[in-house]
Amino acid sequence: MTASSNALDLIYHDDALLLVNKPAGLLAVPGRGADKQDCLASRVQQQFPDALVVHRLDMSTSGLLLFARGSEMQRRLSQLFQERAVEKRYVAVVAGRLANAAGEVNLPIAADWAQRPLRKIDTELGQPSLTRYRVLAQGADECRVELEPVTGRTHQLRVHMAALGHPILGDALYGDEASAPRLLLHASMLGFTHPGSAVALQFLSPPPF
Repeated sequence: MTASSNALDLIYHDDALLLVNKPAGLLAVPGRGADKQDCLASRVQQQFPDALVVHRLDMSTSGLLLFARGSEMQRRLSQLFQERAVEKRYVAVVAGRLANAAGEVNLPIAADWAQRPLRKIDTELGQPSLTRYRVLAQGADECRVELEPVTGRTHQLRVHMAALGHPILGDALYGDEASAPRLLLHASMLGFTHPGSAVALQFLSPPPF
């Protein structure tokens, strides 16, 4: 699915929740202004009027996005995210070669008010932020990695990889936009226990890059 197509890439749905693959370049929720009203949430609600947003992805990021069916399920799913009971994995391609096959970035993130909407590492005012990474493949001057955001700060994965000196390719905010045709960041896995049935669910979405 492309950002210009209104067809949903529906991964899963039942009477409590649904999971959709968001294309890169499409807003997750409406933005400010009449030109920013087209988004995945509004497209989902055309087909499922009771669908409500549970979490978000950056406009440039593709991958799995979870919606609740109704306000009570939204509350219960949101609580899972708040309690860090949702397993999340992303795949990214970053600049350069990582020295370690796996590791973590534990650097606090704060809003960069002088350069909104950017975020920055701030040891005094930043919120605790933790990302784990694992190298999947090494190239000559780039690296494919799996990223696990233990916390869920805005732009966390993008800020942390840039702070390591390995910005995500195609990142217009924290790296070199010209390094790839799009931001090479994809939400590839979501795992959680269904609040209604108590069944353990895991969904996978291979990156389109």
